[in-house]
Amino acid sequence: MNYAEESLKKHYEWRGKIEVNARVAVKGREDLSLAYTPGVAQPCLEIQKDEEKSFLLTRRWNTVAVITDGTAVLGLGDIGPVAGMPVMEGKALLFKAFGDVDAIPLCIKSKDTDELVRTIYLLSGSFGGINLEDISAPRCFEIERRLKELCDIPVFHDDQHGTAIVLAAALLNALKVVKKDIRAVRVVINGAGSAGIAIANFLLGMGVRDMTVCDRIGTLCRGKAGMTAPQAELAERTNQAMLDGTLADAMKGADVFIGVSAPGIVSKEMIASMNAGAIVFPMANPTPEIMPELAKEGGAAVIGTGRSDYNNQINNVLAFPGIFRGALDARAREINDEMKRAAAYAIASLVSEDELSADYIIPNAFDERVGKTVAAAVKKAAIDSGVAR
Repeated sequence: MNYAEESLKKHYEWRGKIEVNARVAVKGREDLSLAYTPGVAQPCLEIQKDEEKSFLLTRRWNTVAVITDGTAVLGLGDIGPVAGMPVMEGKALLFKAFGDVDAIPLCIKSKDTDELVRTIYLLSGSFGGINLEDISAPRCFEIERRLKELCDIPVFHDDQHGTAIVLAAALLNALKVVKKDIRAVRVVINGAGSAGIAIANFLLGMGVRDMTVCDRIGTLCRGKAGMTAPQAELAERTNQAMLDGTLADAMKGADVFIGVSAPGIVSKEMIASMNAGAIVFPMANPTPEIMPELAKEGGAAVIGTGRSDYNNQINNVLAFPGIFRGALDARAREINDEMKRAAAYAIASLVSEDELSADYIIPNAFDERVGKTVAAAVKKAAIDSGVAR
């Protein structure tokens, strides 16, 4: 199938992938008086006295905003917020299908950080959570940080944290396959944008001690010119050997390669220079940093990509629906590190020891256990860490 042509045809046919459905029938005067005026005044007055009751008296408890400025849309780049709408609708569809979460796509016509933060904050009273999507780095870091400070509901940039959580789940199981300890492996990440930096920070929190991160300027190391502020901050915590070279230099003797960068930039020879039992996650889409066949020829023991036509697809849909389901069920004020780690371990746990192999380290996106298992783990972590209401 030519997915581009067929998808365009279907989008003309669908004219939108989501819609609003009424939960209450309005068939007569009494129905109207209860759902709307004059009866509706009473829940309004209850919420005026205690805004927390908005989670009990409205659909806010189950509604998430999916928000973009259109600056980094799904491998297409800065195509603008309106052009990003099909992706945001698709995200809302996945929220409903995999987490039974109502999601509303909002495409904001601004690239100004202050304006975006202010706009999203002003809208936040309508939602139980905010999912930021396809906002370019490094602006995305500041936007998320400031919104988390302002809002009393979860704010989650899926391009960062969803990717990091699913990648971590895959890595936990891949390490079992090759019998290596997360605290002893050497990890190389190529791509120091939103996903790469989030993955690096998350894996450091999961126990990785030896990590080198590369970008267009080569390896990130302390004091190097040309780094963004988030890259400079990461450089303080990684590359303890102060290696200043290319990606090929960094990959020599590495145990794990993670790519969130550009197609075809890793060769078979670079994979061969890694340690035995190498774990390779080239996740550039649609064309990875190295094709799985070549990585295997180079000696990779476990391979995962972002593609659905190969084994071990590292797909964010394994994370964000369940994470928001759990956060909403706990009525959490935020999605913290404890909740993210709980999600990663929950995803990994769905592949049993008997099932685990180099070709099966992560559950399928359509495994019906995933959303419920992740939601339960996230809800428990929210309660245990004190952010649940």
